[in-house]
Amino acid sequence: MEQKQSRIKDLLHIFYKNKMAVAGFIIILAMVIIAVFAPLIATQAPEAQDLAARFQSPSATHFFGTDNFGRDIFSNVVYGARISLFIGLVATIISVIIGTIIGAVAGFFGGAVDNLMMRLVDIILSIPSLILAIAISAVLGTGIRNLILAVSLSSITNYARIVRASVLSVKEQEYVEAAKIGGASNFRLIFRHILPNCTGPIIVQATLGVGTAILQAASLSFIGLGVQPPTPEWGGMLSQGRSYIRDYPHMTIFPGLAIALTIFSLNLFGDGLSDTLDVKQRG
Repeated sequence: MEQKQSRIKDLLHIFYKNKMAVAGFIIILAMVIIAVFAPLIATQAPEAQDLAARFQSPSATHFFGTDNFGRDIFSNVVYGARISLFIGLVATIISVIIGTIIGAVAGFFGGAVDNLMMRLVDIILSIPSLILAIAISAVLGTGIRNLILAVSLSSITNYARIVRASVLSVKEQEYVEAAKIGGASNFRLIFRHILPNCTGPIIVQATLGVGTAILQAASLSFIGLGVQPPTPEWGGMLSQGRSYIRDYPHMTIFPGLAIALTIFSLNLFGDGLSDTLDVKQRG
């Protein structure tokens, strides 16, 4: 137990030395707080319309201005954080679970099972993930649930390949062989002895994957295949504001900045985690 706590302290110490990664983590934490406490932070209900206040520029009354229906853009960006982060997180969790199972089974059993599963993965990887997400979303229809499924299903292959590569290296370790000689079942070998030692690459990829999922969800909403109005979502807000971008650029600037800042901070945090784990492994 003490050895585990010492390792965690060492990892935290290495991570804290990376100022950019810490900055990314702080921004992510702020975004999560905004999403959780959106009703307290937003100045108005996101769906509240005031046609007499349409297209107002940013001011003390409307921090980010108003849209073509007189809705407060600041409130919509705040509530949009809740929707976008929820979609990104849930879609990533689903992708990680399914991809981990596929990669673990393929890497552990090898042979024909590995060849069959990974050839299917290669076929899916030949299709750009966004194009695949568009196709899935077009089949399933619009809405948050279908958007999550489309984004998650298009990202499974990334985790499958990463987990397979990790399993192939870990399963040859002596402690795995000892457990196998001791009569451990395949299920126990995979989930008790192998996968816990493959968590580093999975965590790093999942952190980066949340940003990718948010961007894909915003892209689908932008072209009308994701979250539908009046539900506030950053991609949908960009789509709505593009018709007025020349005269009222604030309608697209603020949701666009929210997307960019979130993805940028997640990339900083993910890169920091990757560097931290690499340094610890080399040490």
